[in-house]
Amino acid sequence: MTALIRWGILATGGIAHLFTNDLVQNGHTVQAVGSRSQASADAFAAEFSIPTAHSSYADLVNDPEVDAIYVSTPHPFHAEHARLALNAGKHVLIEKPFALNAREARQIVDLAASRGVLVMEAMWTRFLPHMARIREVLAAGTLGDVRSLLADHTQDLPDDPAHRLNSLTLGGGALLDLGVYPVNFAHAVFGVPDTILASASFKATGADAQVATIFRYAGGQIATTFSASDTLGPTTASIIGTSGRIDIDSVWYAPTGFRVLDNLGAVLETFVPAEFAGRGMHFEAVEVEALIRAGRISSDIMPAEESVAILETLDAVRAQIGLRYPDE
Repeated sequence: MTALIRWGILATGGIAHLFTNDLVQNGHTVQAVGSRSQASADAFAAEFSIPTAHSSYADLVNDPEVDAIYVSTPHPFHAEHARLALNAGKHVLIEKPFALNAREARQIVDLAASRGVLVMEAMWTRFLPHMARIREVLAAGTLGDVRSLLADHTQDLPDDPAHRLNSLTLGGGALLDLGVYPVNFAHAVFGVPDTILASASFKATGADAQVATIFRYAGGQIATTFSASDTLGPTTASIIGTSGRIDIDSVWYAPTGFRVLDNLGAVLETFVPAEFAGRGMHFEAVEVEALIRAGRISSDIMPAEESVAILETLDAVRAQIGLRYPDE
């Protein structure tokens, strides 16, 4: 009999609603929710028919009926709340970015290892069907020697200075909210860059509005990424090799299709995702549950150590563009 993994949802914001909706639609067990207020926890529990609503995060992580905690607070609080759950002996899935910086990420990973529990970044894109197939295409050598990657994540988001996305205190800005996707993608394809070049423009609040990066790797490969919170662009991605390329449709980081083309432009493969319930965030939960059942504390698809390395890259980008958060 397959062991039942019972989820606890830490915080009740927008991303928590999206994740929990996908869990419920796909038959996963959501046992409890925790919020800073009983009213918020009760409303969230009622919306998703969750058995237990806690009025504090501490009560949630110490609930003996909960096996895994999903941390969905703003990123400046990820490390604090991950530590809370890990110290309670719970497995933890942390919403991206994994932490505010690499120092915090290293503390999380080391604590999880010391407690013998799983920790994973909720980079849902890596677990989507089209990304699984892209990994197969790359492994098969269809593109020849892969030389470059291009990806953007651009949205026209609220300009209200009080909005979380524009608040440095809450870690807002284009890089950690949006740029984490293409930077993560570049890491998935090429690994850790040898050199990093970055440029940015900023909003009046000090939050970054646009960030462009160029990563160069030991083998001479180059990845370019662009993120923006004040303009809506194509939000597409391409991987280019000596024998062909992969063009991923918009929105590339969400469930979508792609084409594999040779150097003459002939289409070698067209991938169309199968239909499923929800928006696809449950695929990362499937991975977490499988790892827990196998007694593993890190994922091969989104390794905890790689989450640390990605934040080291993001830290380097921030150093170049002069972006620092108040609590650092």
